[in-house]
Amino acid sequence: MSTPARPSGAKPLRADARRNRERLLDVALRAFSQDGPDVTLDAIAKEAGVGIGTLYRHFPTREALIEAVYRNELAKLCDAAAELAGEMPPDVAMRTWMDRFVDYLATKRGMADALRAVIASGANPYAHSRDRLLGAIGTLLDAGGAAGTLRRDVAAEDVLTGMNGICLATGGPEQREQAGRLLDLLMDGLRRRAPGADA
Repeated sequence: MSTPARPSGAKPLRADARRNRERLLDVALRAFSQDGPDVTLDAIAKEAGVGIGTLYRHFPTREALIEAVYRNELAKLCDAAAELAGEMPPDVAMRTWMDRFVDYLATKRGMADALRAVIASGANPYAHSRDRLLGAIGTLLDAGGAAGTLRRDVAAEDVLTGMNGICLATGGPEQREQAGRLLDLLMDGLRRRAPGADA
């Protein structure tokens, strides 16, 4: 399990402070996704079992908390690429990661109003998202290329664009099954075929 993303250069947290931070991020994710950006920080702190002062020590503003929640979800998704590649065959790892990407986009969609509030404050929570996502996809493509299960001539950008397109076209959770079928088709295009195999 990856550690929640923190600003670079920040001092390591004590174990209890790290647990508090993780609980706050988990609760805030649910709260912002379900109740939008207007959920009170007091309610988040209370549900996480910490005082409001603890919340403000970790996240001095509402926008800082929303941005940290988003970046934490992005970090978990991107860190999972190497973990999955080490645990299962690369093509299976890629397909498993695609499902996690769909979950990540659903979370991002659920937090849309909260993220818009962060952008309105002048911050850019998406500043490094694309690079991180491309790096994660590249890790999986490289592992599949080395194992001979995925094509070596596919760009990470094309895979990301394909997954984004599938997620946009299939929208909500009621279309999750269709998203899965379309991701299977995308995976079929990524798999390396033996010479002479039917197209």
